[in-house]
Amino acid sequence: MRPASGAARLRDRLQEAFLEKVALIDTSGSRTGQVNGLSVTELGGFAFGHPARITCQVRPGSGKVVDIEREVELGGPIHSKGVLILSGFLAGHYALDTPMSLFASLVFEQSYGGVDGDSASSAELYALLSALSEVPLRQDLAVTGSVNQHGDVQAIGGVNEKIEGFFDICQAEGLTGSQGVLIPQANVQHLMLRKDVANACREGSFSIYPISRVSEGIALLTGIAAGDRGAEGAYPLGSLNRRIEDRLRAFANIRRRFDQQGGSAVSRD
Repeated sequence: MRPASGAARLRDRLQEAFLEKVALIDTSGSRTGQVNGLSVTELGGFAFGHPARITCQVRPGSGKVVDIEREVELGGPIHSKGVLILSGFLAGHYALDTPMSLFASLVFEQSYGGVDGDSASSAELYALLSALSEVPLRQDLAVTGSVNQHGDVQAIGGVNEKIEGFFDICQAEGLTGSQGVLIPQANVQHLMLRKDVANACREGSFSIYPISRVSEGIALLTGIAAGDRGAEGAYPLGSLNRRIEDRLRAFANIRRRFDQQGGSAVSRD
């Protein structure tokens, strides 16, 4: 479908903002607690995709994951539900014998309009896991997909527009051969990409990675295996999950010492 002039201008202005570093998006390198999410904007019946930087900060606290978009009333209920699911994922996967003792904040950077939908929940989870493990995420990859409390990556809408939106930014900055997009495995059947994107994938200069589990995605983004619990109930040494669990236990110990000393700064989150 040929875009209306207004939609085309908006798309072009967004791309210019990314290329001129007015809107900050990295397509190379790695950063801790930062990931490229993907959004779709619709105007006049024409939809186009574009990346959005998602960041996360963590510290010891009372077990709260704060959705900054919701706090300032820019986040819709479905997006807020997606963020709350992240708390359920953490509670069911790490330090099961220890009270959850972190404070985490998640935000779409440089987003000044409303945010809704849960298609960024897997990207938000990757940013959270990166911040907790202190392991950086690849910035040459972008992510879309919702997630449930068990770590399954679920289908989303607008998959073609989202892939094409990130491809356009990467192509304008120069394809490196390492760039690509993580999508839900369930969305492979919906792929109907533009010819230039399909050709780039065929030639190996851009990649699409179907993901069915969070453990697959985080391993691709970090280069470190997530790790499964062994017979004794512990994650393997050096695995990403072990790093996360150790950090959460450390947070719990910090909070316990605070409580024993009569401190209240941590517990007021």
